[in-house]
Amino acid sequence: MNAAVRLSVSSLRAHKRRFAGTFLAVFLGVAFLAGTLVMGDTLRASFDTMFGNATSGTDAVVRSADAITTPGESEGVRQPVPVDLLNTVDKVDGVAAAALNIQGAGQLVGANGEPIGGQGPPTLAGNWITDPDLNAYRLAEGRAPAKSGEVVIDRGTAERGDLKLGDTTTLRTPDPVKVTVVGLATFGGEDGMAQVTFTGMTQADAEKYLTARPGEAASIQVRAGPGVGQQELVDRLTAVLPQGVEAITGQESAEENTEMISSQFLSLFTTFLLVFSGVALLVATFSIHNTFAIVVAQRTRENALLRALGASRRQVTVTTLVEASAVAVIASAAGLAGGIGVAAGLQALFPAIGFPFPEGDLVISALSMALPLAVGIVVCLGSALLPAVRAGRTAPLAALRETAVDTSGASRVRAVTGLGLAALAVAVTLTGVLMSPSLWLAGSGAVLALAAFVVLGPVASTSAVRVLGGPLDRLRGVTGGLARRNALRSPRRTAATASALMIGVAVVSLFTVFGASLKATMDQTVSRSFAGDVAVSTPSFGAGGSGLTPRLAPAIQRLPEVDTAVGLGRGVAEVDGKGRALTVTDPFALERTFDLGRIDGSLRSLGTDGIAITRSEADKQGLGTGDQARLTFTDGKTETFTVRAVYGRSELAGDYVITRAAWAPHRTQDSDTLVAVSFKDGVSADTGTAAVEKVAARYGDPEVQTRDEYAQSAAGGIDMMLTLVYALLALAVLIALLGIANTLTLAIHERTRELGLLRAVGQTRAQLRAMVRWESVLVAAFGTVGGLALGGFLGWVLVKASDGASDSAFAFAMPPLQLAVVALVGLAAGALAGLRPARRAARLDVLRAIATE
Repeated sequence: MNAAVRLSVSSLRAHKRRFAGTFLAVFLGVAFLAGTLVMGDTLRASFDTMFGNATSGTDAVVRSADAITTPGESEGVRQPVPVDLLNTVDKVDGVAAAALNIQGAGQLVGANGEPIGGQGPPTLAGNWITDPDLNAYRLAEGRAPAKSGEVVIDRGTAERGDLKLGDTTTLRTPDPVKVTVVGLATFGGEDGMAQVTFTGMTQADAEKYLTARPGEAASIQVRAGPGVGQQELVDRLTAVLPQGVEAITGQESAEENTEMISSQFLSLFTTFLLVFSGVALLVATFSIHNTFAIVVAQRTRENALLRALGASRRQVTVTTLVEASAVAVIASAAGLAGGIGVAAGLQALFPAIGFPFPEGDLVISALSMALPLAVGIVVCLGSALLPAVRAGRTAPLAALRETAVDTSGASRVRAVTGLGLAALAVAVTLTGVLMSPSLWLAGSGAVLALAAFVVLGPVASTSAVRVLGGPLDRLRGVTGGLARRNALRSPRRTAATASALMIGVAVVSLFTVFGASLKATMDQTVSRSFAGDVAVSTPSFGAGGSGLTPRLAPAIQRLPEVDTAVGLGRGVAEVDGKGRALTVTDPFALERTFDLGRIDGSLRSLGTDGIAITRSEADKQGLGTGDQARLTFTDGKTETFTVRAVYGRSELAGDYVITRAAWAPHRTQDSDTLVAVSFKDGVSADTGTAAVEKVAARYGDPEVQTRDEYAQSAAGGIDMMLTLVYALLALAVLIALLGIANTLTLAIHERTRELGLLRAVGQTRAQLRAMVRWESVLVAAFGTVGGLALGGFLGWVLVKASDGASDSAFAFAMPPLQLAVVALVGLAAGALAGLRPARRAARLDVLRAIATE
């Protein structure tokens, strides 16, 4: 064993450059993984501290006990509590102070006329609580609002909207309200709560604009007197609270807020980064395996001599694994340091691009260090295991052979195994997406497809390189022909080198296809369902935005150019015990403006006790026209509704429809998400749009868009997602480039004598550089083509699996322009990877190269 270790150390010292690419591949993968974990821990700790500081003066919160949560949302909608409950709370022994908390949606308009926020995090408005201990926000500049129209806003929102003290702007509640900024506030010592916007109003304004009716509040904040603990205060409050109202401790409230941020954003954020860390490490696995495979192949004679001198198979295998262990430990340890640097960089980067994460020291836990270190070592050792075993099997007589021939490209066993895996992958995938929709089966088929590509790589590389390199003979002559033959020389090496790039390109192609399919789905949905001429909306997603005022649709309807204007509002209720989103609208106008498919019953007869549902929901609930459904609203009231219509398509119209008259007694802060407008016959698009825009300007100036523009803006978040995906996948492509460059460098070392002979018979330095670069491009082309094929297939699987798991019909789209760009980037990556090896090859001394053994 000691001899094996000494041999490994000597080999590492003598051939440091051989493992440079492996070191970088492990380093980058571990650094990204460690950085993700450290950043996640830091953000959670920072939000814990921020919410703890912000609510440190609140000892109890009185609120409605029940919340209605609809599918896809983690935070439910609670019934408001009556304002006069404040008097009851104030009289409880041990209460030092209590304040109403009235809260709703309110989106500020910046100095440039554009709304602030709305792209994910909430845009909040509420009453400014005068007791500084009970107010989560602290006044930093200016003063508190004293009269109607005055507001305090958080400092982060003021900076993003270029607003300052004394400025007058518009607050969409969703009714537009003219407000004057009289104060700037901080939250938990920060300029704001991440990207959440907050506007503090007088209590009278908050009741007027943010509640359905006066006398309601979201909750009551309570501060305990001296010597009274939080739980003791909650127990005293619980004894006097009416049924349906509860009290929780301030600590529980802060933990709920942190959990809400964690479940809605942080978990998604860290999971997203961890997925790409996994992709990067998977790509690194191929690069590492290839490096050790080449090194073992190059040391065949050396290992054979060791075997001839008495070394056992185990000793030769251990020698290779010790080398891998040394590289793994050093690179992984360096990766941990790099990961801390990545986390620090992200912490500095996000505020710079307008995403103010809470400040604070980096939180470096034992798990955040141990897990990446273990993963890096396991990946490196696992990648080196097969080459190490192959090294141990080297026969002593191999020392007498001049060369070893790679026959993997003609392996029948490999071809049969790969084709069998491919057939199984197709069968499992088709079963998972077509016959019995199952995300697990579809995912299993995708994994099998990846395995089939890897197994078939050496077999496919021979034919692929011949086809892809065919034009080189004509375009580049002898140089191109030699590049093609070099790529064909070792099919296993070519396939392994290309596999790293293939995975990166496949994941890029997968998301490109899926993103294009989502856009096509939105286009299909709008084109098929929306029969109007223009749409009025406020672009936002997530919990952001304030929506449109319900007064907008009637105002547009009164225009002489307009035939029908219908607003789609949103409500929530429990339908037979299950939380569901309701579409609140005029059913008659809805039927005229949207294509709802086949309708059983009549939408026009809903009245105040009727409901319309989609056919898919009717089947799930076992309901039909004439049946009754019990709806429980956020105000706690339960009413029986009769199903008077069953329609075919949900999509833009939603699954449940009730009238505004039915919703009015139970409404909270009312708003519409969309107003669809149809013009009268003979009215041109320009004339009608201009008329609608004039009316919309009086109601907060929301966007007026054509159907195509509305579809594009609705899919705007997809482009943001793809931009982030491409940025993250750049790491995987970088690791693949390192793998190609390292393989070529090692191959040049292997072919030193051959390259010297080529130079001796007249090949110029430029021709030699071109030969190596074109070999790199051919390897990259093989990986890129394979990645495009695999990514396209996986994209189709993901779209079909999503289609099967959703009530909406997904459209599959292959974007040729974007995929062509991906292909060009892959080829350019190959050319880039070949630059350094080509320069190194061209600098070889001819005589020394010829004399090399």
